[in-house]
Amino acid sequence: MIHILSLKVENRAGALSRIAGLFSARGFNIDSLTVAPTDDPTVSSMTIVTHGDDAVIEQITKQLNKLIDVIKVVDTEGREYVNRETALVKIHTAARDRAEALRIVDIFRARVVDSSPTSYTVEVTGDSGKIDAMIGLLRPLGIKELVRTGKVAVARERGGSGKS
Repeated sequence: MIHILSLKVENRAGALSRIAGLFSARGFNIDSLTVAPTDDPTVSSMTIVTHGDDAVIEQITKQLNKLIDVIKVVDTEGREYVNRETALVKIHTAARDRAEALRIVDIFRARVVDSSPTSYTVEVTGDSGKIDAMIGLLRPLGIKELVRTGKVAVARERGGSGKS
């Protein structure tokens, strides 16, 4: 089962290494990892996507909470949250395919962030399913390069709009 862990950690050298090392030492896999500073420059937000049964995730969470750099760990399982991922996709765009590429970009509310006579670089943000679907439609045009950020997640507030 896939789990998204949302962490607040001390923003200092070695914190990421210690957290990743915890996973490695115990044989747990990190499917996706995103880290960035928060509005407080001494704290970073970390989103880790991993998988395992409830016992494994409980063990990971307990081990993470023991690390000095970790302020808070939240498993989003069973909670309402919003998650997003961003991808940059560079595609071949022969003259005959340019209109089709732009049509796909428009359908997914993505945008062209760079273009040349032979390629477009497209930025798309959304859930993993949306990104996978767009990549699937762009693949026949010829993907030159693909880069994905990994998920970021935040818990929903009570009484929120419920839009994803």
